Amino acid sequence: MTDSVPILMYHAVTDAPAAVIRALSVTPAAFAGQMDVLSERGFTPVTTARLAEAWRGGRALPRRPVLITFDDGYRGVHRHALPVLRHHGFRAGVFVTTGWLRGRHEIRGAALDTMLDWDEVSELVAAGIEIGAHSHTHPQLDQLADDRVSYEVKRCKEIIADRTGCSPTSFAYPYGYSDRRVRRAVRGAGFTQSLAVGNALADPSQGPFALRRMTVGWGTGLEEFTRLVEGRSVGRAFAVDRTLTKGYALVRGTRRIARRAVEAGVRA
Repeated sequence: MTDSVPILMYHAVTDAPAAVIRALSVTPAAFAGQMDVLSERGFTPVTTARLAEAWRGGRALPRRPVLITFDDGYRGVHRHALPVLRHHGFRAGVFVTTGWLRGRHEIRGAALDTMLDWDEVSELVAAGIEIGAHSHTHPQLDQLADDRVSYEVKRCKEIIADRTGCSPTSFAYPYGYSDRRVRRAVRGAGFTQSLAVGNALADPSQGPFALRRMTVGWGTGLEEFTRLVEGRSVGRAFAVDRTLTKGYALVRGTRRIARRAVEAGVRA
């Protein structure tokens, strides 16, 4: 069994991202260079479903496994990333926010940049890309009431199944936020694994519904990228992010308690 695996979290792949997502974007040239690094160092990309299956006791993983994941569903994944992935014969996963994708279910004005349409999603599926769920409207799920969490999780899954002909089994939490209640809802909706952020290597001890990923963004140079995928200096690379995350987790916990107290008062 592989003790730890790097799961890479990408968002937009473009030379001209919207300002709001610039920090989480990479240029097409940077993405191509990073995929060259994976190829040169003998990594084998697998899907989230494949990793979780292996860690539940399924067939063994290949040598030096890595996961390449994209959140939200930006159009550059099809236009710029897919040709590179095809060139290397790499698998990947795209976790789509169904209300942001262009087409029948689109919520006008909600998306942060130009998104995939469903024809492009179909081409990704045909290329062997795993399509996972990322909610319908991209809310902070752990701040929502139970019925709203259920709607976000189930609606996204229903739309993906309808438009692709295949029900997704993998989920990625918007913003990486979840709690036991959210994870229970994701499991109850029929998903068999899900991704958080955490900015650390993934390992079996995290469980299939809280697999950690590492952020790859505008400021990730090739040297840092190489260290991350090889598991070197990961803690140091994300030290500031982790400190901020811990502080914000306390704030979020306080908000949840306050919201539930208000809801209890309303019911009374």
